[in-house]
Amino acid sequence: MTSSEQRLAEIRGGLPPRRHNARTIAALTGNPGCTRRAVLDGAGVDKPSLAERVGFPARFGQSRFAITRGNTFEAQVKADGGAELLRLVAERLGVPVPAVASWTDLGDGDELAGRVERSAALLTAAVTPREPADPDHAADHRPAASLDHELEPDQAADPRQAASPDHAESIDHAGSPDQVDRGAALFDHPLLGLEVAGRRVHLEPDLVAARLGGRFHVVEIKSFPVVDGQADAAKLAAAAVQSAVYVLALRDLLVTRGLDPGLVSHEVVLICPRDFTNQPVAHLLDVRKQLLVVRRQLDRMAQLDELLAGVPADFTADPAGDPATLVASLSQVPARYAPDCLASCELAYFCRQEARGHTAALGRPVREALGGIDSVAEVLALAAGEPVADPQRAEAAALLRTAARLRADALSGAA
Repeated sequence: MTSSEQRLAEIRGGLPPRRHNARTIAALTGNPGCTRRAVLDGAGVDKPSLAERVGFPARFGQSRFAITRGNTFEAQVKADGGAELLRLVAERLGVPVPAVASWTDLGDGDELAGRVERSAALLTAAVTPREPADPDHAADHRPAASLDHELEPDQAADPRQAASPDHAESIDHAGSPDQVDRGAALFDHPLLGLEVAGRRVHLEPDLVAARLGGRFHVVEIKSFPVVDGQADAAKLAAAAVQSAVYVLALRDLLVTRGLDPGLVSHEVVLICPRDFTNQPVAHLLDVRKQLLVVRRQLDRMAQLDELLAGVPADFTADPAGDPATLVASLSQVPARYAPDCLASCELAYFCRQEARGHTAALGRPVREALGGIDSVAEVLALAAGEPVADPQRAEAAALLRTAARLRADALSGAA
């Protein structure tokens, strides 16, 4: 165990680290300037237990009913060796439904290293040497449902270039002299890796489909419904970001094996219940925008070793620790609270209480518009005409005084 790993174990109290998933990475990359969250997630701290211990339990998350419903729907979609799932994915991609398909369950086994290696070996073995020279170009000629457009469950997909005989046939491993028609390949819960804040974390997408349209496609199964062609915008946006994390992880795997990352499509197949039934329906999500955002924010995040260098030696986030000690310890590591955190971070209510009286609690747009003025009390004082001590805040002070005068005029006119 390295010194950094030992330090992280001490921070979480010696407990086993909680594993990252696409949700936690999406939330972390959504606020890359929050040192507190980066350290806690890097250490694998049990944040729900920590939040409850300091008196600010998280108020979000899936209910047991929702989790059960999601598991039931996923099992239904994957029943019979994924026969219905294969049909949904192939039809949405605009390729013929393969007569032959393999199903590999990579979720079995408790040994992490073994699952990672087995997933990597089988996924890379599914690569075919007859991929298009420019896969993105081959796929980009056809529009896909994205976050900028309404979902249309019955929208017919135009046939892909990859559906031609040269691309539709299944062949043996890359580099093999003998080509054998093996059909499509579906990998259930493969274990992928991604570098986050200087640490390797493992991710588990619902499914990866290979040899459909000549490319890999991430398949996400969600239990939220699509009613009359439209889904909940917030849930759809979250699904797109989480799927982008899986696409990045799968592309990183191909890069490490000397393969073209472009073999992984930027189109994710999202499967949801149609209307108010359990009938599954497939849609395509174009996650190119989310890929750029997630990659850029991951690159911007400081290395965990550098963050630990600025963390006090006595810092602890052990959920079994004394509440007063934990509160004092957390206050030593800076947070970057914003109202958006309430929907994605278990410690958001603690940080909101801590940020009371600061402009950060009003949201990023307000904080940025105020030009770096941190205190609400100072904002009110400047608006009331208090002299400006810092010349860099003169412009913000003038705008505040103008806003205060306009508000007073409006109130007096209304009276």
